[in-house]
Amino acid sequence: MDARKARLLARSAAYADSFADATVPAVFPPTERQALSRRSTCAALAMAIRMPERTVQRATNDAERLVNDAPAVLESLEAGRISARHAQVITDQLCDVPAAGRAVFLEQVLVVAERTTAAGLRTSARVLRERLHPASITARATRSEADRRVEFEPAADGMAWVHLFTTAPIAQGIIERIEAAAAESRNAGDTRTCGQLQADALAALALTGITPDDVISSPVLPHPIEVQEHIKPTVQITVPALSMAGVSDAPATLDGYGPIDPETAARIAVNAPSFTRILVQPETGAVLSVGRGQYRVPADLQRAVRLRDGTCRAPGCGRRARACDLDHSVAWQDGGTTDVGNLACLCRHHHRMKHLPGWNLDHGPGGALEWTTPDGKQYRTEPDPAPF
Repeated sequence: MDARKARLLARSAAYADSFADATVPAVFPPTERQALSRRSTCAALAMAIRMPERTVQRATNDAERLVNDAPAVLESLEAGRISARHAQVITDQLCDVPAAGRAVFLEQVLVVAERTTAAGLRTSARVLRERLHPASITARATRSEADRRVEFEPAADGMAWVHLFTTAPIAQGIIERIEAAAAESRNAGDTRTCGQLQADALAALALTGITPDDVISSPVLPHPIEVQEHIKPTVQITVPALSMAGVSDAPATLDGYGPIDPETAARIAVNAPSFTRILVQPETGAVLSVGRGQYRVPADLQRAVRLRDGTCRAPGCGRRARACDLDHSVAWQDGGTTDVGNLACLCRHHHRMKHLPGWNLDHGPGGALEWTTPDGKQYRTEPDPAPF
């Protein structure tokens, strides 16, 4: 089944390429037409199977590598000699191996894959790739360094992950420094666990005026509550009408994350230079707002629409509303108005995609959006529900 899925995904990419000139307007250059056609196809697939669009894009890229560059691996997967995880490990390592080195790499790595676990294969495949790669590791490291970034991932119960992708020496240096700081604090009698101390050391370095030398030399690391006092946010507080009346204990909402406990919100708010208070209707959570008779979206209306939507309103897209365009569902030149009933948050990708042939977007009452994909399927997205 995994092999069958890979073949279908690779075929969908081939169809997208072959129909790019016919489905994407000629105002775009040829290379961009192909990219837009592929993204449109992946978006329609993602909506149909309710998966993140990037996940479908990555799966399509992996499928193409299996079908076009590693048919022997695909055959082994199809026969059940390796699992989908084995195939994923191989395609991960194959993605940067030039054509000149692929044949030998695949021949050797497949032998290992058919006799070991996926975890064992990951180590062996990485060693094989380094040994057989025709480009020097220096050149590859320089190229990969351009991809360094930080990613934020919300978790449950008021927690979140921060992922740093950087060079190995810098990552190792960060780990060694926070481990040393945690050990110093433990030796001084701190009862926090090593994991907690390492997390608190990193937070202190990132958010306070404490220097790396201070963290290592200080016997006691600051607690997260003390570190939070150094956050200087622009606080946007959503206030339900019943809370205004003093008869409801509603959680606060951290923009880009979601509900947080009132005590934490209060501590952060103490240091905020300004507040924006949004009053919402207690039964429906709808923002109480008025339309504007101008194209430019006023600041207060921008806040209301971004607050209502929370994220990009395309099905399955999680890009934060504050990083999205404010799109007129009915274009201004076609008589559309600038009000909450005709504005929605769309990321730049989905904003552009909605104008491609076959795509359609209707804005319904209450901020509901009805999407139609090129294959005729329809999907409905609702505004984020009020967090109380």
